[in-house]
Amino acid sequence: MVRPAARRKGRAVLPATYRHLLRTPGAAAFFLTAVAGRVGIAMTSLGLVWLIHSRTGSYAVAGLVTGGFAVAEALAGTQLGRLVDRFGQTRVLPPALLAHASAVAVLLTLVASGDPAWSLTAAGVAAGASIPQLGALSGARWAALLNGGRSAELPTAFALESLGNGFAYLAGPVLVSVAGASGHPALGSALAAALVVGGGLALAAQRRTAPPPASGAAERRQARRSLLRPGFAVLAGVNLAIGVFFGAMQVSVAAFAVEHGVPAAAAPLYAASSCGELLSGWLYGVRRWRAAPRVQLAVGTSVLAVCCLSLPVTDSFPGMGVAVALTGMTIPPVLVLTGVLTQATVHRYVLTQAFTWLNSASAAGSAIAAAASGRAVDTFGAAGGFTIACAATVTMTLLAVAGLHALRPSPGEPAIDT
Repeated sequence: MVRPAARRKGRAVLPATYRHLLRTPGAAAFFLTAVAGRVGIAMTSLGLVWLIHSRTGSYAVAGLVTGGFAVAEALAGTQLGRLVDRFGQTRVLPPALLAHASAVAVLLTLVASGDPAWSLTAAGVAAGASIPQLGALSGARWAALLNGGRSAELPTAFALESLGNGFAYLAGPVLVSVAGASGHPALGSALAAALVVGGGLALAAQRRTAPPPASGAAERRQARRSLLRPGFAVLAGVNLAIGVFFGAMQVSVAAFAVEHGVPAAAAPLYAASSCGELLSGWLYGVRRWRAAPRVQLAVGTSVLAVCCLSLPVTDSFPGMGVAVALTGMTIPPVLVLTGVLTQATVHRYVLTQAFTWLNSASAAGSAIAAAASGRAVDTFGAAGGFTIACAATVTMTLLAVAGLHALRPSPGEPAIDT
């Protein structure tokens, strides 16, 4: 609960809630090191594009290597999460990070020596398969740290995670683009790997806040069964739809700017969306919401769907800027709520796996949308891509509404008071 000193006339003083969380022993250390590592993760895919294209001159080869990296990350991430849940973060992270650093070093060597595309792709797959999902590991630490009497603070903790992730995906692409544009793409990839490895090792060294692994085989089997609950299936579906939304928006916003003859205007439109996300994520986490998280999720996805309806019919840059900012502002609460509901739905001994499954669902949705929206844009223009984004928001709304019963706490399980 928020301390009395953090209230004034019945309202929380905005910065106090986050300060209170970060003053929890060990919290600031694991959060900040995970954010540093996530900046590296956010740099990696774009860094591969800069690196491969600078040496081969082919976007096709760059796309092949980056695609292999992304697919391997999505598929192997859940298995790495399973190992973390079984053996603990402090035992699994060091060998995984060593494998990732080795794969990146091999890739840099192969690129420098002009090796064929298949060997570059193999190295990219190895790098993706070994990169840890530091956001999932940080989220699992918050859940363990606030377990019990402080569970009401979980939404704020996950909002803080959302802010950290937003910062990473703002800063990371900028850093790697600066390195690539200045003629040093290898430096960008090396810096990305250094941040991932450094942040991950610093996280592994913090044993006090690491969630304990399951102690026995029977306990692990019982925990794994919670991943088959209908409520978790609903959350995975919502994250798949979120990935489709993000993938369609990336293609469609760029197509909108090109259609209107100002390709450079895509950057400020993306910035408007990102700024909206950061602002709403911060504001959402600084107050307590009386409605149950599952109800909030249904409302939040509905608001997102309504805000998205204007995108296909908007024909001016100011109007599009407002539209993408509004849709961006509705995304963070949805992401925070999926994290909160996941923590309440699955067993704590498979929480890292659950978070990585959600990340993989989002990645899969984004990949599907990139292909589908590209074809829609070619046929119908930017409005076609925006229509796919709208369809994704309607789908996640239907899932959230249908999941109101599936996400209800089971008898004997305490509901999370937010």
